[in-house]
Amino acid sequence: MPQTNGPATTEQSVARARNAWASAVVRAVLIVLLTVVTYLPAMRGGFVFDDNMLIVDNRLVKASDGLRRFWLTTDAADYYPLTQSLWWLEWRSWGANPLGYHVVNVFLHAVNAVLMWLALRRLKIPGAWVAGLVFAVHPVNVATVAWISEQKNTLSMLFSTVAILSYLKFDENNRWRWYGLSLAAFVLALFSKTAVVMLPVVLLGCVWWLHGRVRWKDLLRSLPFFALSLISGVITIWFQSGAFARSEGLTSRLAEAGLATWFYLYKAILPIDLTVIYPKWEIDPDRWISCVPGLLLCVCFAVLWRNRNDWGRPLLFGLGWFVVMLFPVLGFFDQGFYQYALVADHWQYYSIGAVIALAVASVIQLSRRWGERGRYGAIVATVVVLVVLGTATWRRSCVYADSETLWRDNVAKNPNSWAAYNNLGTTLWQSGRAQEAIAYWEQALRIKPDYPEAHNNLASPLAQAGRFNEAIEHYEQALQTKPDYVEVHHNLGLILAHVGRLAEAIGHYEQAVRIKPDYVEAHYDLAVAYEQTGRRQDAIEHYEQALKLRPDFTAASNALARLRAAPISR
Repeated sequence: MPQTNGPATTEQSVARARNAWASAVVRAVLIVLLTVVTYLPAMRGGFVFDDNMLIVDNRLVKASDGLRRFWLTTDAADYYPLTQSLWWLEWRSWGANPLGYHVVNVFLHAVNAVLMWLALRRLKIPGAWVAGLVFAVHPVNVATVAWISEQKNTLSMLFSTVAILSYLKFDENNRWRWYGLSLAAFVLALFSKTAVVMLPVVLLGCVWWLHGRVRWKDLLRSLPFFALSLISGVITIWFQSGAFARSEGLTSRLAEAGLATWFYLYKAILPIDLTVIYPKWEIDPDRWISCVPGLLLCVCFAVLWRNRNDWGRPLLFGLGWFVVMLFPVLGFFDQGFYQYALVADHWQYYSIGAVIALAVASVIQLSRRWGERGRYGAIVATVVVLVVLGTATWRRSCVYADSETLWRDNVAKNPNSWAAYNNLGTTLWQSGRAQEAIAYWEQALRIKPDYPEAHNNLASPLAQAGRFNEAIEHYEQALQTKPDYVEVHHNLGLILAHVGRLAEAIGHYEQAVRIKPDYVEAHYDLAVAYEQTGRRQDAIEHYEQALKLRPDFTAASNALARLRAAPISR
């Protein structure tokens, strides 16, 4: 009987493990390097869109007690405390220098590409590494990676992918520490951005893919994940309940969801004409054609389900993952961005990997049928695709260099985007090009006459030019559409005070501090108006409130000292 060589076998196993580990490290490094090279233009970019509002000018990011308030209060506009904590730390590291934020976001995206490869490999998806490379350089992801405030996307995906990997490890060896790690990672993902609430469904889909069925124990194990999703979803809806409410009914939203799904699939496969704000669809639910995209989607899934044990299995898994992760942004739940458009590139960051994996796996499977020629063909096709996508991503990243470049690109691709015209006007105004800014604000109002932000912006240069009546008219039109527009109440109060209409000015100042009790400037200007009308004690109270909110407010401190020192008239 032949003798087995135990030590040699052990050494061979160790060598194979070491080689496999070295190969994995090299592949991971290649993904990271490709990501960094592709996104070099993004790292040289600045702050765009709402980056200033959410980070640079965010008082909570700058506040010494910001961490506590992010986690334990409702002071922030959204409850993404982990992402907001990251911004808090980054602000203390590099302040208003955008480079550091961009480097962090590109690094997070690179890590996500590596984690996606590892998750797909554990799911035994052919071409998993190539799929990770494609995800790293796909142009649609520029809207997440080059846009600093979308760190909430990259951070939440990092933890959600760790949750998937840990759960798959638990499913393999039944060790509960992996289950606990998966649950903990999911909590962190939700604290980064709640758009990953559908992850429990994806976990069940992964189980089905690996075992061919979902067992009762799988359903029981998923319950804590679903509970966390429910709690997180309710919190998010509560935070955003007053932000923007649409009047569309369920039929319209179903039609929008069907069309949006096909839109995202199209952009994933053919990422051309990408922009920040796409044209907003006008869907008439009474027209039967509006329902066709949704019905077609349902028919496709019905056919795939019928053939789930045959050719439909990978398509059902891949497209199911894609649609499930898109569900929170398909229009069923209101959010502020819907006032501009019903779709956005950064909304498919969590789902696009499923389509990429499906496409890559299909090509790999076909190439295997053609033997050696197919193998070389697949290699050539991979290189070509990576070069084409990487070049497109490089160019798209250049568009995010600054706000002016971004919004000029947007108005060129979507000439009816009133929000893009308004934002471009604001950018030009901030750079001292007032006449150009006015022209773009006027264009925004031609497209959307009841656009309060454009009315507010246009009133500023009119007031500076001494055209007070016109400025007041624009402020009043803004308030007709948006009665709680706190900045307009303050600005209108300033102009009314300037022209001597102090009683009206006080009314708008009071409304401003009623809407936003921590509005420092409104408290100060209200105090000034009270002082001018002889309401000394009211003035003192609001000077004190302004100082309480901003202790280094010199003008308020001086005014308060003067008032306290002045004799009380009888």
